[in-house]
Amino acid sequence: MQRTIFEKRTSLSKINFFLGISRRSPTFAIGFAIVLLFAIMALFANIISPFGPIETFPNEVLSQPNAKFLFGSDSNGMDVFSRVMHGSRYAFGIAVPSAILMLVIGVPLGLIAGYQGGMVDEILLRIMDVLRSFPSIVLALAVVAATGQSLGNVILVIGFLDAPIFARLVRSEVLALRSSGFIESAIAAGNPTWRILIVHLFPNAIRGATAMIAVRMAWAVRISATLAFIGVGIQAPTPEWGAMIRQGAELIISGEWWVALFPGLSLVGIVLGFNLLGDGLQDLLDPRRKATGK
Repeated sequence: MQRTIFEKRTSLSKINFFLGISRRSPTFAIGFAIVLLFAIMALFANIISPFGPIETFPNEVLSQPNAKFLFGSDSNGMDVFSRVMHGSRYAFGIAVPSAILMLVIGVPLGLIAGYQGGMVDEILLRIMDVLRSFPSIVLALAVVAATGQSLGNVILVIGFLDAPIFARLVRSEVLALRSSGFIESAIAAGNPTWRILIVHLFPNAIRGATAMIAVRMAWAVRISATLAFIGVGIQAPTPEWGAMIRQGAELIISGEWWVALFPGLSLVGIVLGFNLLGDGLQDLLDPRRKATGK
């Protein structure tokens, strides 16, 4: 009985916590709900989808949306609804590893550049400037075309290209923090450089990068879909939204609109969700909002 009461109180406290976050940042709540919906689709695609993502029905090619094919079928006789559900797995399968790679590369570089300063900072900044000087889509197109059209290569390219953004964010935070009293105290106490970077600077400098993660995940999904659309990224019959839009774009002129419409709406939805989630995180992590209670 006591355990049941405790569980109820815990559940109520969690509900109140999320309600409080929703009141402080409705943008975060909406973005979180959208991303959660797509995450559920990705996790339970095998249960939700009535057919396999590459299962074909040769006698029902380009069927309009109906009771059997909720989103219609494509030019190969595959169920668009099932492919859209499984496509969410590729969206998260690209966005999440790419974001991790961006952080793994960018955060240490930002910490070192901001703390060391001098020539080290200057060299790292110039390397990051060179990487960011090229149009991202053109550079991604060239690298993926040269290295191969696999999921792993797409993730590596996206993560590598976006790492300088996180490096600059962390560097700017470290520059503001390295002259703070607690850092000077840590140095005076004899802490080695690695401990100052990891224990003292990292937890305080990661806030801006945390708020940026969701926004760059949206960019990762969009850039991977763009690569697939122009025929360089993930290729059909893999149920990736960009490849599906490319296939359906050729059919719009003849009236088969559903092949491109539903993966396109899914792509817009998840990008919107990630962007709203990122904007909401920036609101929640803004100390000025905390101070004013807005």
